[in-house]
Amino acid sequence: MQQNSTDNRLSYPKKVWIKGGIYALIVVVLLLIKATFSVFLLILAGALIAVFFRGLSALICRKTKWKSGVCLAISIIGTLILVIGLFWLIGSKVQSQAVELSDTLPKTIENAKAQLSQSALGKKIVEKASSPQSVKKAQTLASTFFKSTFGVFGDIYVVLFLGIFFTVSPATYKNGIVQLIPKKGQKKGSDVIDTIGTNLEKWLKGKMFSMAVVMILTAIGLVALGMPMWLTLAIIAGLLNFIPNFGPLIAMIPAVLFALMQGPTTAAIVAGMYILIQVIESNFITPTIQKKLVSIPPALIISAQLFIGPLTGGWGLVLATPLMLIIMTLVQELYIKERDKKLA
Repeated sequence: MQQNSTDNRLSYPKKVWIKGGIYALIVVVLLLIKATFSVFLLILAGALIAVFFRGLSALICRKTKWKSGVCLAISIIGTLILVIGLFWLIGSKVQSQAVELSDTLPKTIENAKAQLSQSALGKKIVEKASSPQSVKKAQTLASTFFKSTFGVFGDIYVVLFLGIFFTVSPATYKNGIVQLIPKKGQKKGSDVIDTIGTNLEKWLKGKMFSMAVVMILTAIGLVALGMPMWLTLAIIAGLLNFIPNFGPLIAMIPAVLFALMQGPTTAAIVAGMYILIQVIESNFITPTIQKKLVSIPPALIISAQLFIGPLTGGWGLVLATPLMLIIMTLVQELYIKERDKKLA
């Protein structure tokens, strides 16, 4: 009895060290995830580009019956040429209009402030927006959003080449991931990766369609209002619609700034138009697409953006939805389906 009690007393420090080691390991893993999460998002962005390239290549193959290698090359090179052309179009237009905007905007803002200050509510809004605290918060928010891993151009370079590598030989990277899984789970792991790829492709198709609709509606509205740079602003609105919730608000800023050149009333109408288009997209277009393709609860999307955004900046806001889709797929395939099998 005395020997057993001695052994128990001696084992207590060992238990403490074991538990302490486990907690320390958890902390180290969490810190490692936090430190490398931005890199993971870049890899995810590259994977999405690969999904787009291969989906476009499959579409070209179905329409033309050409060889897959030719269709793949056309999808990559054609997309890059189109993107470069859009940036050239937007850049040249914005540069010419930015000079005019910089000359007229300060006076326009002062006129808008003067009109708002005529009412008590407007005066409070002007004072609140012009306060040092509001300016500091805006600067902090902007610095957080534009935070990057390797710099903006470095991130774009990494994502683009990752996307091309994943596009050219996806099986190589998929097999490499599968080999890290224990032998008995490799078949299940391969199926889960295929399911994630299918769901990402469905989500991307729906997103591209909603972006096109937003771009067309914005272009029609801006042309009806006689806005300058309507095509550029419509393209920006369509591209930024890729970012749920926050993208349309960001796209509204340059449109309202250019509308201020024509007067506060025009700026208010433009802001109202952007909000109306966002309401139509969120309540009619996206739900209709999700019924046919893949559905993600909106609350989960904005929750993911609020959690990830402060840590990783703009990439977190952009990629919160596909990241949430991957998590939902993993939970569905690895937990819910396995649980239902056991209960059946």
